[in-house]
Amino acid sequence: MVSLGRSWRGVRRRQGAAGRVARDLDEASLRVVVVAESYLPYLSGVTVSTEALVRGLSARGHQVLLVAPRPRAGSEPGTTGAVGPDPEYAWLSSYQFPRPVPPGYRMPWPVDAQGVLRRAVAFEPDVVHAQSPFVAGLFARRVGRRARAPLVFTQHTRFTDYRHYLSVFASVGGALMGRYLDRFALDCDAVVAPSTDLAADLRERLGERRRPLIRVVPTGIDVARLAGLEAIDPRSDQGWPGDAVVAVTAGRLAPEKSVEIVLEGFALALAREPRLRLVVIGDGSSARALRERAAAPDLAQHVAFLGQRPRLETLALVKGCDVFLFASQTETQGLVLVESLACGVPVVAVAAPGVSDSVSAGVDGCIVAATPREGRAAALAAALVELAQDPERREAMGRAGQAGAERFSVEQRLGQLEALYREAIAARAA
Repeated sequence: MVSLGRSWRGVRRRQGAAGRVARDLDEASLRVVVVAESYLPYLSGVTVSTEALVRGLSARGHQVLLVAPRPRAGSEPGTTGAVGPDPEYAWLSSYQFPRPVPPGYRMPWPVDAQGVLRRAVAFEPDVVHAQSPFVAGLFARRVGRRARAPLVFTQHTRFTDYRHYLSVFASVGGALMGRYLDRFALDCDAVVAPSTDLAADLRERLGERRRPLIRVVPTGIDVARLAGLEAIDPRSDQGWPGDAVVAVTAGRLAPEKSVEIVLEGFALALAREPRLRLVVIGDGSSARALRERAAAPDLAQHVAFLGQRPRLETLALVKGCDVFLFASQTETQGLVLVESLACGVPVVAVAAPGVSDSVSAGVDGCIVAATPREGRAAALAAALVELAQDPERREAMGRAGQAGAERFSVEQRLGQLEALYREAIAARAA
């Protein structure tokens, strides 16, 4: 564990001169309250990111209190393998939201949190970090105001891209959601965007109004652990030939993830390259329809659905494949792209927000055009066939992905967040 010396609270109480405060702030450990809308054992990009944040900050010598919805009775949060000690928890009462929210996703109740609020304020945070703008965000804002601490918000999700769940109210609901998100962002001292695309969108939406600090800080990964992860080859388990070229996709199986584009692209590629096989890891509301499509004659026996797996097992399976396929248009970063590259697996992805921040086109993967929409599957197929039939290029891209993975390291990302915290504290003090 890295010790960063006195806490900023102590520094703030003892120092009067601005110059002395600034110098001490650079050396001080921080007290951070992180408030999450969802957490482990539910597995998602947001929960993986939140665990990496709280454990990583603790490992760097900061004091962290994680406020999150309580897991269901009989379960524990566990870990996805993030480096660092267990955080200090303060549990919010929670419930299982009905469909289409996936099973296991616990939502915090928006009431009956006074005891947790008092505990979070008594923690004397230097910074409050919200992982969501909704129940968690509003709770974090209350903590920040009472503790007179800056509020930092990470926008992990493009919420307006999920308006299809509102059915006939999608248009109106999307507009109201956008206005709410803008108002919430303007109440924050700083907003973290996991990609340059999202940061640009935030700056454009907020215009010339008093802006929060907006910084691009993608979620980091444990590069060394992924490099040392032992690959799991799916060929033998599935009875596939040893010379099969195996593509893989992983994540939630839901409409916004466009996994149907992956299946259609794979079907087109398979017609041209019969050695291809596809592994699908994950579960969700679209799983049944996707399985039915994979049972059709043009795909039967060539696609394996492995369901939801623990994160490190998922990445070991990814590492045992040859190409990672990705078609989602609703990501802020696409953490799984970064993880795949660090595992030495080249990516074929449809162009989308955040993709170009992770994938270096022509170096460690291929990015195909997203427009026209009806051409996405064919573009994905063409790139997949090209890599399937060129093992030397495929392997070169895999090596390039691993060689460049250090730019995604969690240590680098945590350092950027620390700098942002201190910038927000200094701005508030000024």
